[in-house]
Amino acid sequence: MTGGDEGTHTGWRLAGLGLAWLAGVALQLNERVLMAGSAYAVAGALGLVALAIGWRWRRAWVVGLVGLVGMAALGFAVSGWRACERLGEQLPASLEGRDIELSGIVASLPQRGSSGLRFRFDVEQARAGGQLVQVPSMITLGWYKGWHEDAALSQPQQELGAGQRWRFTARLRQPHGNLNPHGFDYELTLFEQGIRATGSVRDASPPLLLERAAGHWIERARQRVRDAIDLAVSDRRAAGVLAALSVGDQSAIEREDWDLFRNTGIAHLVSISGLHVTMFAWLAGIVIGALWRRSVPAMRWLPAQQAARWGGVLAALAYALFSGWGVPSQRTVWMLATVTVLQASGRRWPWPMILLVAAVVVSALDPWALLQAGFWLSFVAVGLLMASNVSHDPVSAASAPVPTGWLGAIGRHLRGELRSQVVATLGLTPLTLVFFQQVSIVGLLANLVAIPLVTLLITPLALLGAAAPPLWWLGAWLVRQLCNGLAWLAGWPGAVWTVPVAPAWAQLAGIAAAVLLVLPLPWRLRALALPLALPLLLPPIVLPQAGGFEVVAVDVGQGTSVLVRTRNHLLVYDAGPQYSRDSDAGQRVLLPLLHARGEPRIDRLLLSHRDNDHVGGARALLQGTPVTDMLSSLEDGHPLLALAAAPLRCRAGQTWQWDGVQFDLLQPPPAAYDARLKSNAMSCVLRVSSPGSGSLLLTGDIERDQEAALVAQLGAALRSDVLIVPHHGSKTSSSADFLDAVQPRLAVFQAGYRNRFGHPAPEVLARYAERGIVVFASPSCGAWSASAASAGQGVCQRDAARRYWHHAPEVR
Repeated sequence: MTGGDEGTHTGWRLAGLGLAWLAGVALQLNERVLMAGSAYAVAGALGLVALAIGWRWRRAWVVGLVGLVGMAALGFAVSGWRACERLGEQLPASLEGRDIELSGIVASLPQRGSSGLRFRFDVEQARAGGQLVQVPSMITLGWYKGWHEDAALSQPQQELGAGQRWRFTARLRQPHGNLNPHGFDYELTLFEQGIRATGSVRDASPPLLLERAAGHWIERARQRVRDAIDLAVSDRRAAGVLAALSVGDQSAIEREDWDLFRNTGIAHLVSISGLHVTMFAWLAGIVIGALWRRSVPAMRWLPAQQAARWGGVLAALAYALFSGWGVPSQRTVWMLATVTVLQASGRRWPWPMILLVAAVVVSALDPWALLQAGFWLSFVAVGLLMASNVSHDPVSAASAPVPTGWLGAIGRHLRGELRSQVVATLGLTPLTLVFFQQVSIVGLLANLVAIPLVTLLITPLALLGAAAPPLWWLGAWLVRQLCNGLAWLAGWPGAVWTVPVAPAWAQLAGIAAAVLLVLPLPWRLRALALPLALPLLLPPIVLPQAGGFEVVAVDVGQGTSVLVRTRNHLLVYDAGPQYSRDSDAGQRVLLPLLHARGEPRIDRLLLSHRDNDHVGGARALLQGTPVTDMLSSLEDGHPLLALAAAPLRCRAGQTWQWDGVQFDLLQPPPAAYDARLKSNAMSCVLRVSSPGSGSLLLTGDIERDQEAALVAQLGAALRSDVLIVPHHGSKTSSSADFLDAVQPRLAVFQAGYRNRFGHPAPEVLARYAERGIVVFASPSCGAWSASAASAGQGVCQRDAARRYWHHAPEVR
């Protein structure tokens, strides 16, 4: 075998081993339940043996296959062992909800929201009932100030800063988040960050600042810079962007501004993402390389090319640390370091091999990176630029010789940036649609201006302002001009294009189309990209048959929201809670779910009554998607009525039919509007029925009196296959007579995990159990959905999407 053949053979062998490793990691990430730690140890040992055997193969493909299987087993075992180790740090269930005295250090920059502070806390000691107890070493705590907009932070809250040692009394719980189809997996994010408990500071014992400078000096420096920005820049919008770019405080950016940045496709520029760190390394490498060439002794000690490469990596590391060392930044630093090591080895590595080795390194350090959109967007962006022969690798570009003539250099740079942006936009559009189901049509134009402005001007000014605060004023002015331009672009018709979630085969076809489009291939081959992309751009949507309906009881926490979909119409019953002044279920849960399902509009928004946990997300729905009409029991003058195109009042006796499905309003009676009843008593009760799909009863927050009135008036006509339980399972509802009249097969409790009201009440659960009614509760089920209410028991999202990091609480 010649040397060239040997090199080629070795290259293929390394590529196969790298892919095998990634396959093993991916297989482990799909485990629903972890095996014992000893099982992963055995798998790892067997994998090492098989890998040692397979590494020595030449032409014996069977032996080579053994090596690949061994590498996959090793990736599987390492990831599984690390998962076992992290899962073992779980907060004991016996400590949930108890007052625990915690002593430790504020380990992150406190995130400020409208309702208070949230921060990471390194626990040094924990006591419950005077006894030492074991809790996870890293937790997140919320320290809230109240609901009112004019509520101010208390003096202790104002003093809280990173790197301080405090003593708190807190109540903790195991990590738990809402789980909905195609929704954000909050529990995965916490698991990847190593946070194994969350909680809130209590007032039972006043918080006490023990030491102002107890550790985490980088976090303390970040705190000082953020506080200085707040003092120097009066414009809150500009100050938020400067804080996000300099110290990674993304909570400083208002929700409306995040919407603007996402809709114009530049959100990656104002968050410390992988692309942002990469661009910083690229810019730093160019500057370091240019300065290095001016020193002959430095050139003799280390070539400028190597200095630029390593300088870029070190600059990226410093920036990532100072901006909070978030998981995306960590992945990027590891990737850049791997690429630099490979390039410093003296061998010419093909670009696919460079990316593959970097992916193996990143997945070894952080297996759960493979489940994050940022990982794939970063790697695919770099791969597309390399494959299309664009010299935009941040390390190699940084080490390229400085061209003679500044005008020529600027011209070449601008042409390269334009081509890079076109390639990245075209190539990443399918992947963006796969992960987020939307893409900014104006993103190319926005990024052409925003990338150089943010990377070359605003970010350096944000960082240098720590030494010369007047630079922040100039940075703030640039931020305002940028936001004005973005607002103009976002106002264009069709600025954002959304698509439903496509089947897996359509997603793969769309990604293949992007690769074809940007590769330097003949246009006859590139033309194949269009038919390949169509299934992703126009995915098929499965709708109920005429006469049938689909139900989704959305997991919104402590609140209610239910989607009822017929063949051609969508009804949304209630809109979930408002979590804080700047966060609600409409914006966080319902709009993303509607977009993922491909719902073009809401034909009827029915708000059962005025309580926050039922109407808190309605404003976001009314402003974020077309709503044909709105039914509610809201009183005259309620602010939501002014946002609705056709507000109507719900009254018992109203009926309508959609696509062969019958809708009947049973509550409240017309006279109730003059009786000044409390809000729960005004709940609109809706029964949905069809011969082919059974029946569904939506009850809002009615209590015993309203239940008794319905039983007296309708009797057996209340019978329904599925009951959305009244008042989240409160002990004031679900009376025995009501359950005997409805006779549901299934009952769905929509309530928050460990909510402060104790829903569902034990005595209520007992009444359902006595009647043999199958019970589903959103804390243990997540979203509950059924394509036909009479067919089977429906599907719990926590069962359908079960992974080992997901919380599995019992119905209590």
